[in-house]
Amino acid sequence: MSIVIEQPVEARLVAAAPRMPSIPATLHYDRRDPFAVRMTFPAPATLEGVEVCWTFSRELLTAGLTESEGHGDVRVRPYGYDRTVLEFHAPEGTAVVHVRSGELRRFLEATSELVPVGLEHLQLDLDHDLAELMRDA
Repeated sequence: MSIVIEQPVEARLVAAAPRMPSIPATLHYDRRDPFAVRMTFPAPATLEGVEVCWTFSRELLTAGLTESEGHGDVRVRPYGYDRTVLEFHAPEGTAVVHVRSGELRRFLEATSELVPVGLEHLQLDLDHDLAELMRDA
């Protein structure tokens, strides 16, 4: 069984003068980091012209499907019938994208099959991680 899930999604950039109205983004989930999901945007879709990857909690993405969630760099909220808004806040500015809620649900279902919600801690090897931290101390 794979330890990584990658799912392409179509994100719609919300901006005053959009350069690219539809962005091919990718959602990532890795069993070795069971509490986190990543969303990667390709270089042409970013102001800097380099690939950008945002990491945030799987719990935030799940909760944001039904109600407004997040107070930091990443915020998620439902929008209309089958859209979810993701806001990414950085010192350079804010990016707001719409993603089909069905695509997010499908991704979250796949992550739950790989690592059930509430059992993430079973994927962690705390002894190994602590040994790695202490190795250079």
